[in-house]
Amino acid sequence: MQVIIFRNRFYAFIAIIFILVIAFLSLSNYTKPRSQYSNVIKLSKDTAMKGSIMKKSRGEMEGNLKSNDDNHADSGNSNKLVAANRTIHNPAVSYDVHIFYYAWYGNPENDAKYIHWNHQYLKHWESAVAERYKKYSGRHAPPDDIGANFYPFLGPYSSWNKTIIQDHMKQIQLAGAGVVVLSWYPPGKSDPEGKPSDSAVLPLLLAADEHNLKITFHIEPYKDRTPDSVRNDIKYIIDTYGHYPSFYKRKWKGQQLPLIYVYDSYHIKPKAWKEVLTREGTNTIRGTKYDAIVIALLVDEHHKSFITTGGFDGFYTYFAADGFTYGSRKENWKNLKQFSLESSSIFIPSVGPGYIDTRVRPWNSQNTRNRLNGDYYDKGMNHALEINPSIISITSFNEWHEGTQIEKAVHKEYLDFKYLDYSPQEPDFYLKLTRKWVHKFMRRKRVQSL
Repeated sequence: MQVIIFRNRFYAFIAIIFILVIAFLSLSNYTKPRSQYSNVIKLSKDTAMKGSIMKKSRGEMEGNLKSNDDNHADSGNSNKLVAANRTIHNPAVSYDVHIFYYAWYGNPENDAKYIHWNHQYLKHWESAVAERYKKYSGRHAPPDDIGANFYPFLGPYSSWNKTIIQDHMKQIQLAGAGVVVLSWYPPGKSDPEGKPSDSAVLPLLLAADEHNLKITFHIEPYKDRTPDSVRNDIKYIIDTYGHYPSFYKRKWKGQQLPLIYVYDSYHIKPKAWKEVLTREGTNTIRGTKYDAIVIALLVDEHHKSFITTGGFDGFYTYFAADGFTYGSRKENWKNLKQFSLESSSIFIPSVGPGYIDTRVRPWNSQNTRNRLNGDYYDKGMNHALEINPSIISITSFNEWHEGTQIEKAVHKEYLDFKYLDYSPQEPDFYLKLTRKWVHKFMRRKRVQSL
């Protein structure tokens, strides 16, 4: 009898253990799919951002970089590589890589009409040439017919759309460029094709901050622009936007200062700029709360006088077409770097993936620079790295009219016209290629600093 009771108790004990094991396994199987399901949802959301995920390994995307400036441009914490929250969704960027950005596009869904995508064909200034291309007239008719030789992955978007802004900041972050150089007009002013865009600045600053990016300004030419009006522009920029965390500042001559690009600065004589940009000037910004690192556009060799006489702190070359100007001719960059050292100024070479603008300037095919599946971009970046610049600028993220964009592009055909694309590569090819060069640039600076 005792043996039977013992056996019954033993079997009961085994049964209880068995039930507990089953319960534990069931609980584990219940929680595991929830985690897997969350990952699927996360991936779906990211994929829905129209290709914002780049096919890079975590290690490739994060990088292991450090930023150091040349001895002629003192760089502070604002130029160090940012690596906060290093994940594939928040990779490191370099504030020594600047990229030109255009917030001038619009569409009917956001802006009641198309802006810039419907760019008009521009007439050549010589009547004989204009006559040969007279069939190209009027405006493009989006969404299928746009004023560009490539077609954007996001379609003809609005620069004021917050989803687009987020997508752009994410693409730029993935490319590794840390400073977005915003094409900018003062409030109430715009280019002939656009509308006043100062209202786009705040959304860009806020979105940039989410992606560890900084925003600076590329002051465009406008009617009656003078050194005094540019001084007022700088004052407005600093007063209005200078307190935002994503407003770009750089250490220069012992101070943390904004860095401002001035496009077509050469249209005003150096002696006039001197009044604003030198300490002896009658309306100078030097030594005031509106002091800034002001960068001139160098097109011709004699524009060096804008540094030596005009008081500019540095110069950039902008144009992506090698040989289009003295400044954009890569073989001249070594001499320009030497001049920058002698004048204690900053030389910022500009590199682009190619150039084509024949959907806006049909007569300008001689300045087309084919991308050659990335080879053109690679050569330009190599030239830039050879001169050991403190900053490299990229022309551009999204200047679609001139075909210099690294933003994602897709295959598109309309009637008898076939848009260019990045085939045989993927739409994000130039973002990845830029990332590769950012890694090389910063790795080179790190080695030189040892």
